Amino acid sequence: MEPEILEKSYDPKKIEEKWYEIWEKKGYFEPTYDKDKPKFSIVIPPPNVTGALHIGHALNNTIQDVLVRYKRMDGYDVLWVPGTDHAGIATQNVVEKEIAKEGLTRYDLGREKFLERVWKWKAQYGSRIINQLKKLGASCSWSYERFTMDEGLSRAVREVFVRLWEEGLIYKGDYIINWCPRCQTALADLEVEFESVAGKLWYIRYPLEDGSGYITVATTRPETMLGDTAVAVHPEDERYSNLIGKKIKLPLIGRIIPVIADKVVDPEFGTGAVKVTPAHDFADFEIAKRHKLPFVKVIDEKGKMTDEAGSYTGLDRFEARKKVIEDLKSQGFLEKEEDYQLVLGHCYRCNTVIEPLLSKQWFVSTKPLAQPAISAVEYGFIKFIPENWVNLYFDWMKNIRDWCISRQIWWGHRIPVWYCNSCGETIVSKEDEVKECPNCGSKELKRDEDVLDTWFSSALWPFSTLGWPEKTEALSTFYPTSVLVTSFDIIFFWVARMIMMGIHFMGQVPFKNVYIHALVRDEKGQKMSKSRGNVIDPLEMIKKYGTDALRFTLVALAAQGRDIKLSEARIEGFKHFINKIWNAGRFVLMNLKDYLPEEKELDTEKLPLFSRWILSELQKTIKITREKLEEFEFDQAAMQIYHFFWDKFCDWYLEVSKIYLKHSEYRRNTQKVLLEVFKNSLKLLHPFIPFITEEIWQYLPEKETEHIIVAKYPVFEKKFVDEECEKLVNILQELVVGIRSVKAEYNLTSKMNLNIIFKSTDKKILDFVESQKEVIKFLAKISDIDLKSEYKKRKGEVSVVSSEGEIFINLADLIDIEKEVKRLEKEKEKIEKKLVQIEKKLKNKNFLERAPKEVVEKEKNNYKEFKERLDKIVHYLLELK
Repeated sequence: MEPEILEKSYDPKKIEEKWYEIWEKKGYFEPTYDKDKPKFSIVIPPPNVTGALHIGHALNNTIQDVLVRYKRMDGYDVLWVPGTDHAGIATQNVVEKEIAKEGLTRYDLGREKFLERVWKWKAQYGSRIINQLKKLGASCSWSYERFTMDEGLSRAVREVFVRLWEEGLIYKGDYIINWCPRCQTALADLEVEFESVAGKLWYIRYPLEDGSGYITVATTRPETMLGDTAVAVHPEDERYSNLIGKKIKLPLIGRIIPVIADKVVDPEFGTGAVKVTPAHDFADFEIAKRHKLPFVKVIDEKGKMTDEAGSYTGLDRFEARKKVIEDLKSQGFLEKEEDYQLVLGHCYRCNTVIEPLLSKQWFVSTKPLAQPAISAVEYGFIKFIPENWVNLYFDWMKNIRDWCISRQIWWGHRIPVWYCNSCGETIVSKEDEVKECPNCGSKELKRDEDVLDTWFSSALWPFSTLGWPEKTEALSTFYPTSVLVTSFDIIFFWVARMIMMGIHFMGQVPFKNVYIHALVRDEKGQKMSKSRGNVIDPLEMIKKYGTDALRFTLVALAAQGRDIKLSEARIEGFKHFINKIWNAGRFVLMNLKDYLPEEKELDTEKLPLFSRWILSELQKTIKITREKLEEFEFDQAAMQIYHFFWDKFCDWYLEVSKIYLKHSEYRRNTQKVLLEVFKNSLKLLHPFIPFITEEIWQYLPEKETEHIIVAKYPVFEKKFVDEECEKLVNILQELVVGIRSVKAEYNLTSKMNLNIIFKSTDKKILDFVESQKEVIKFLAKISDIDLKSEYKKRKGEVSVVSSEGEIFINLADLIDIEKEVKRLEKEKEKIEKKLVQIEKKLKNKNFLERAPKEVVEKEKNNYKEFKERLDKIVHYLLELK
């Protein structure tokens, strides 16, 4: 049957949506539970329900899809669990902004009505990012899609909370926490973003109660002095040894406080004496516990001063700072102020300066959970790729603090705790509603107002999404999952917590491998941000260049442990590769019009040289691609196929096949080779670029499956590897490239009658080149090639040395040699000047130390390129003179 021919040019818009719908309709994304198939499972890092697809999502999900499609083609039963995260603070903020347009606050609506509005918003916009993932080609198992607040996951959250409570690993207590006065909620340590800012260091004199003098303390937050309950010095600081145990009268307030000694005090900071404000500083909180100091809270949840702040009550914390400084000055307590660079914590959602506050919160006691999670990585049950991320993981896990899990917002998993108004009983329950006190039978119950940290439900994601606490088939089949693909910034937020929870509740690690992908930066290596105007929108790139071009670019640049420098030009560049595949497909199909499919395997002994060579190169490509995919070296896998397809198949074999196809003895076998190599190339490429490969697959005259998505991934077959053949082809390629380089240098066209002399002292080589004359003449576009065992270069000839001989080309009748010498000398002079300039730069210490790394690198590359060009010119000038 004559194959259909592809359209002249590839238009991704016409085919991408069509193929995604077909794949989904056919159920290709869903697991089969075939007991004979090995299992591969992966859970998507759930994007926020508020989110839109950004370039980081595009990279993360492309990598996951490459793995999933590869494993599916390789005979695995694959489950890729998709879903979204309810993103507590983020989603609540979005809806609060919406209702603010109506002149309302959440308090105006009340909890129930406000939550109705959030669910309504989620129903309207929550599927946006899911649809965008489909546009990216993500072949998720959509029938398993989950949401962190769906009924099943909510049940799992309650189950975990209650079990941890019963085990004594969840408690409620007074603790110093990060508080956001804008979002009105506690933040976990990891939700605080730190920034270095220019501030002040104020030196304040604290008078001794007995009137014998004063002690000077330095602080960056003078308003908090109103809550001081001690002044601390280092026990070995001789300056203050006589003051330890004495009393101080706190300026502005008059509270009598002690001078204490504690080893945590840094004698080098300020004066070596520090104020202790237990209710508003993490380190001071710990000091107060050790020394049994009182806790005085002077700033409230709205960032205003409390009644404990005396005359400053009701002032905003920053207004109070100004007033405190004025009063300290006027009363003679302010010794001096200095400029000081300090690190300030900000809320990761709204960027408000956080306030450390003493508050009653719910906590998970993490140390007992952390140890098994540390051991799991130490003993290799979980492998981090690249390995260097292990150190960061250990560093955090070995210094872990209890996890504050309560949030003072409304959107999220409400803490499953009720308080009995009649008998004071605390009821912790797995049920969604508790109507009666189990202790006294009273129905006067009040539920805890707080919700759980978003990351609490996310920590259960690998097993809760598979149906836990029920013993489901999905859970027993696909847990633990095979790999987690994520970014480094959530190793603590998410990865570590999943490991802790997975081991604790499942008795097994949640995944065997953690692949940490790079950060996508702009072409200069800068972080992408709206303010810089350097953001690359993946949806825009898809619209402009097609999904496959974007996907291939991201994967080809995703080297382990190195950030990606992305530019639109890179995506456009790989779009040319997509077009190359299409055009190669057109060529192959046009030459298969009279092809007759046959069961018989290729007999390599009957194949001409380049056919044996391309089959050998294909096998090497299959082997290396598979190895690199298994090792998570995605960039190397992608580029291996890229170079094989473009540099070997297109640039060499397709050209040579034009000769073979004209020979009746080779035609049929050449068609078979073209089809086999092209078909296997499409299969190798499918995980990376699924749409174009599926479209072309439909036109192939001989294929084992209806759709490439379920075709068998190519397997290495050693019998086709022919190293001798590769060496021979390399000799011919050297010859052709040598001739082409001379032609390009001297602008010699194919119309010129060009005769080449090839000299070699090896008769076998001469016989071999003789046998391949037709191929050399065709590829190098020359009239003839004369073979010599002895030959001396003549005037007007240029030569190119190859590994097996020397090529001579007579230019005397083809170009004006004198004119050419002048041209080359002029270019030589220019390049020498350039090299002197670059050399000067590269020897300049200031340039090397101060210039951006990429600028220095660029100059080094320029130097190398100019040097290579200069060497060539010098060679040509010697030849022509």
